[in-house]
Amino acid sequence: MIHTGRHFLQIPGPTNVPDRILRAMHSAVIDHRGPEFAKLGSEVLENLRPVFQTAGPVVIYPASGTGAWEAAIVNTLSPGDRVLMFETGHFSQLWRQIAERFGIQVDYVPGNWRRGAAAAEAASRLGADARHTFKAVMVVHNETSTGVTSGIADIRQAMNQAGHPALLMVDTISSLGSIDYRHDEWEVDVTVAGSQKGLMLPPGLSFNAISEKALSANKSAKLPRSYWDWQDMLGPNRNGYFPFTPATTLLYGLREALVMLHEEGLPNVFRRHGRHAEATRTAVRTWGLEIVCEDPREYSNSLTAVLMPQGHDPDRLRSIILENFDMSLGAGLSKLAGKVFRIGHLGSFNDLMLAGTLSGVEMGLRLAGVPHQAGGVTAALQALAPAETKRAASMAS
Repeated sequence: MIHTGRHFLQIPGPTNVPDRILRAMHSAVIDHRGPEFAKLGSEVLENLRPVFQTAGPVVIYPASGTGAWEAAIVNTLSPGDRVLMFETGHFSQLWRQIAERFGIQVDYVPGNWRRGAAAAEAASRLGADARHTFKAVMVVHNETSTGVTSGIADIRQAMNQAGHPALLMVDTISSLGSIDYRHDEWEVDVTVAGSQKGLMLPPGLSFNAISEKALSANKSAKLPRSYWDWQDMLGPNRNGYFPFTPATTLLYGLREALVMLHEEGLPNVFRRHGRHAEATRTAVRTWGLEIVCEDPREYSNSLTAVLMPQGHDPDRLRSIILENFDMSLGAGLSKLAGKVFRIGHLGSFNDLMLAGTLSGVEMGLRLAGVPHQAGGVTAALQALAPAETKRAASMAS
């Protein structure tokens, strides 16, 4: 089928790259040892800090988020160290696998993939660890496979109440720039992030935000590292440079992305994501479908994972929507494969794009013969309507 118009990329990342960022990236590569690059490097390294809400250093790697996971591990831990991790979904499993390949002992708290990390469980396990054998607590802030957001502030409070000195490491790959996240205030030691979601860039950059406590742990960490070594990065970074050939065109794009986030203002960015997420959930409920996340306090503002009715295939639905409406939705991963589809509503996104996305889903449900109630799009539009419009409609009725 020949499609006209623009493809709707509504997976939970990579997200749509704004034209402003594409234009910024369409620039000539410059000498990465020259003064022009030093200005670029210094600017992006400094302006990244407010996005993480930190006054500390943030390092950038030409890598996917997986690389940032590995960097967090090898820079802070030693072979045989014990860590506490929570099973929240597919990506917590992947982080566990990386740690175990480095000889880390992972205490993996079981989960049902519909709830976030439990602060009470953290308090119990850390409180019982009188010898402080846990060297780190590792949490996925927003689990991209399930649409569940864990309360990092609650985890930190549990750690503090237990008086436990473990490092706190957090994956924000699908939350940074979309959901409120506070590296310093929540006393996070290593924050892991990637470029291709809330930062609105193509894949290819990953990040570690680093606390003073993590830098101290780095001095005694014994895991092998070379490419990922923070110390190799932090030295050149002080002058805007990198120890290797950087991804210059992606850094052009990052500079523009940071300008865009600053122009909108992070609080406004978070409110926008919250509106779109709630409107999406309103549509899903109206269709009579079930949201994967069980606890409304843990609803993700980056994406919504939707359970398919028994006997219906979400991948067939996704295929029908792609073929007929040129829109991509996220697949179910690991335990949720063949059970859910995921709607991404993060990054450079607005009300009309969401309306088109939900229209594509509703038309797809009809074409695929999936049992549902009509009217999800209309309900979402009512949720999106400005307060003034809602008041006027109420007065007219």
